[in-house]
Amino acid sequence: MVDEEVYRKLFVEESRENHENIVNNLLALESGEDQQTAIDEIFRSAHTLKGMSASMGFDAMEHLCHSMEDVFSLIRSGRREVTVSLTDLLLTCTDMIEEMLDEIEAGGAPSDEASGNLVQELRVFTEETADDDQETPHEAGVAVEGVGGPIYTLSVAIDPSCAMKDVRAILLLQNLDEIGTILGTTPTRDLIEDGTFDGPIEIRIASEAGEDALRTVASGTEISLLELSLAPEVPKETQKPEPSAPKPSRGEKSREIKNIRVDIQRLDRMMNLVEDLVINRGRLEQIARKHGIKEFDEALSMIGRSVSDLQNLMMGIRMMPLDRIFNRLPRVVRDVATHDGKEVEFTIEGGETELDRGMMDGLSDPLLHIIRNAVNHGIELPEVREASGKPRKGSLRLTARRDKDNVIIEIVDDGAGIDPEKLKDKAVNKGIMTPEAAAAATKEDLINLLFEPGFSTAETITDISGRGVGLDVVKKTIESLKGTIRVESELGRGTTFELMLPPTMAIIDVMMVQINGRRCAIPISNVVEVALARTEAVHRIGDAETVLLRDEILPMYRLEDMFGRAQKSDTLVVLQNSGRKCCIVVDTVDGQQEVVVKPLSRLAGSCRGISGITIPGDGEVVPVLDVNTIV
Repeated sequence: MVDEEVYRKLFVEESRENHENIVNNLLALESGEDQQTAIDEIFRSAHTLKGMSASMGFDAMEHLCHSMEDVFSLIRSGRREVTVSLTDLLLTCTDMIEEMLDEIEAGGAPSDEASGNLVQELRVFTEETADDDQETPHEAGVAVEGVGGPIYTLSVAIDPSCAMKDVRAILLLQNLDEIGTILGTTPTRDLIEDGTFDGPIEIRIASEAGEDALRTVASGTEISLLELSLAPEVPKETQKPEPSAPKPSRGEKSREIKNIRVDIQRLDRMMNLVEDLVINRGRLEQIARKHGIKEFDEALSMIGRSVSDLQNLMMGIRMMPLDRIFNRLPRVVRDVATHDGKEVEFTIEGGETELDRGMMDGLSDPLLHIIRNAVNHGIELPEVREASGKPRKGSLRLTARRDKDNVIIEIVDDGAGIDPEKLKDKAVNKGIMTPEAAAAATKEDLINLLFEPGFSTAETITDISGRGVGLDVVKKTIESLKGTIRVESELGRGTTFELMLPPTMAIIDVMMVQINGRRCAIPISNVVEVALARTEAVHRIGDAETVLLRDEILPMYRLEDMFGRAQKSDTLVVLQNSGRKCCIVVDTVDGQQEVVVKPLSRLAGSCRGISGITIPGDGEVVPVLDVNTIV
């Protein structure tokens, strides 16, 4: 039972990678990008999926992949063109495969009921093609476009006593694929993979590896090479490979396992242990300072370096490229654009930028919503764009980059932009702003209304957007990741969404301060400076305090609702987040420290202004300020 679960888990992981590869290359195929590479990748992944599902006994998935493979064969041979309707059908099949994988991951086994109609549609498609155009088989020795090297005919026999002759035959074909291009087999490859064959197998292969390599691969346990010859129509002397630099045979290769799959829960447990080490390192440093033992200090210094190296290594292991979620988005753009009758060119840059795994899951939905909004709300219809002097095809660009200690993600479209007047009217009609407040509101104030719950500028409600739910949830999600979201828009020119995120939330540098005798931590990335406030520089505007500091008027907060009323102090910590500044009053600054930040427990719930807690070496529970909320 345990082995079955392990194999099921490995099957799902590898199948999802192949599924994603098929989807991405289908979109590339439709757009006309490097079609030969795309169809080769699709064919390889579909073939792998078919074989894996057959070996695991998931017949419904095997039947669907088999039918898809037949269609991909027609495309690869040039007998069918890639049309929108065909891509729709194939993408629907990939959606079905994803549903099957979800069912398998949950412990079930998919049936043919759900996928039967799709299999039938694919078969009708291939049968119509067969009726329209009878495929002409390649004659031995005839040059084949895109295939290099002389063409050989091999006759091999599988030992009749072999318990799994289909597996043995498949392995033989896979090994031959590595040193050449198989042009055909008798019986067909499908019959070989199904194990429904008797007698020898004849294989036609184009290869530059030479006869010795072919003999080595085609001979082995339970396999006998009966005959090996060059194609008869071509003179042998014209087909001999050059003697220099022969390709090594498979038997001469040695491969090293360079990657392993690790359960994410194990990584989380490792991370918790590393966090404990960081906390206890701080405790040991306090003890060392207290007792001043030289040998202890030296040993602790070496341990501290090892802990730092282990911590950096662990953080690196947890980091994942943003491509893991970016790669799903071209399909979203394509589907929404097709639904709306729009033309959109979608480009992705910086997908190699890395982010902590713990943040990936939370980032997926916000990105999805912003991308869909950009196509649905931002990009205009082709005829509208043409009338306004724009290209028919809209542009949507997703970029990611590192900027100091943050990761910046931008979603930029060249669509209609956001109309401040429309926002103003909507805000007044919904009672969010009074007419007077709306008239005095800045453009930035009006754009920020998009993040109000229930606020939408959609003219009609569709199944894509316009239900009044979305950007408010997007903002809350980004803030829960300790990030910020900012919008810039120019009417008629387009809109930019900018997400700023820390690369990780687990271990950070903080400034320790005292407020009303209580200790709290502030992320160093948000600290601009520590300054002294002169009494004459502090002013009260209404109920709020401000301070004039370096020719800037900054809001000043005493955080009395969080830490209680403190004695007057002139020590200020200037904070900055997403271009905005403010300052808080503190009693003292205790210095900088590297700490582990833990989220507030479910029992404690959330607390506005606090992003989490940390436990320094002395064991005290210290709150970490959420500068996003304060600013």
